[in-house]
This record gives sequence, structure tokens and C-alpha cells, in this order.
Amino acid sequence: MELKKISIKLAFLLRHCREPQYIDLNGGWASVSEIIKALRGYSKDVDLSVLEQIVAEDEKGRYSFDETHRKIRANQGHSIPGVIIEMEQPEPPEFLYHGTATRFLDSIFKEGIKSQKRDYVHISKDYETAVTVGSRHGNPIVLKIRAKDFVNEGHELYISPNGVWQAKYVPPEYFSICYPE
Repeated sequence: MELKKISIKLAFLLRHCREPQYIDLNGGWASVSEIIKALRGYSKDVDLSVLEQIVAEDEKGRYSFDETHRKIRANQGHSIPGVIIEMEQPEPPEFLYHGTATRFLDSIFKEGIKSQKRDYVHISKDYETAVTVGSRHGNPIVLKIRAKDFVNEGHELYISPNGVWQAKYVPPEYFSICYPE
């Protein structure tokens, strides 16, 4: 049994699967028993202990259980409209970072950073993480976001349960290209 493949399928079920839709829009929770049933189509060995191992070992903290371990959810990254995950709105640091690919820069500087197919724009707390994120899309480039100004001027910025900063949209006046120091 390969945990990586099961984790990828789990991410799809908890973030993007519309038919059937496994998640409750209010909180993003899904029934563990339903998810196990769906995952057994890919690996007969999937059970609660496999899900617990995936959740515990995921380096990005993508998933969480409720206190009973009867429900599971993805902590961010949903493309299903209307999913509401409880997020905090703490005071942000002065700067946050967004990793992207150089091929998207013209559009981003013209239109701002948009959430595209997801509910929120994902924003990193540090330069290094943003480079990693940007690398997934091609030649990486990092945008430095003036997070305090963004919030002080009336925009909403959230942090997910696993520490990913998020916004619905970031206008171009709040970011610039960030070069390694």
C-alpha cells in the first residue's frame, strides 16, 4: 500500500470531489467511514489507522480530524464552492509571500493575485516556502505582500488551522517582486 497515492486521492475527495460530494459545506468535514469506503476502491487496506497515519505524517498539516475521529477534513485548498472552514484573523506580520511562476507575472501585475479555482489565495509566511510553492508551477518567482497595510486598509486576511495565510484576492498595489536576500 502506497500512502502517497492514498493521500493524493484523499486530497481530491476532501477538496475537489463534486460527484458525489463527500464534504459538508459547513466546516468542510466528511464522514471517515464514507471516505474509507471511497478510498478502498484504490486500496483494500485503507482503514482508520491508515488515515490517522496520513494525517499525522503530512508535513504541511493538510488534514485534521474532529475530536472523535469520525470526521476528517482538508484544512484549506477547496475548489467546491461554499465550503466554510473556520479560520482566525490574527494580526499579520508586516510581510507575507506568494510563490508563483514567472509566466503568470504579467497577468498578476495587471489583475492582482486571484484565487483561480480555489476559494482563497494561499500565502506563505516565509520566502522559502513561497519558492517551493512557485516551483510547482514552473520557473518560480516570489511576490512580497505588504500584509499589515493590506489588513489596515480594510482587506481580510485569514490563517487556516495548519498555518497557511489566505485572502480572497490581493490587488497589485500590495505586492512587489521579492528577490533573495
